[in-house]
Amino acid sequence: METYRTDGWDALGDRTRRTIFRRIARRPCAVGELAREFPVSRPAVSHHLKVLKDAGLVTDVRDGSRRVYHVNPDGLQALRADLDQFWAGALAGFKATVEQQTKEI
Repeated sequence: METYRTDGWDALGDRTRRTIFRRIARRPCAVGELAREFPVSRPAVSHHLKVLKDAGLVTDVRDGSRRVYHVNPDGLQALRADLDQFWAGALAGFKATVEQQTKEI
């Protein structure tokens, strides 16, 4: 049985998680730093980071007794590739529609 894995788009569907991801993109940081900056508890921040990590959008590095979270460039590249593929398909469809309408005129 295949298990469901959250992808980057699903992970970023939550507003708080997007905000945490944006914050980490500016500068890597630990859970405690994030919990001080956001109106959510430390366990909630940890949960959001776990979802982001499971989706491949962040990685963590041990720094003493804490973990510092960083944006995962590979995960970000996968989002970019998905978006590029989406837009390429949308633009190709638009072009075909315009060309078809031009032929009909």
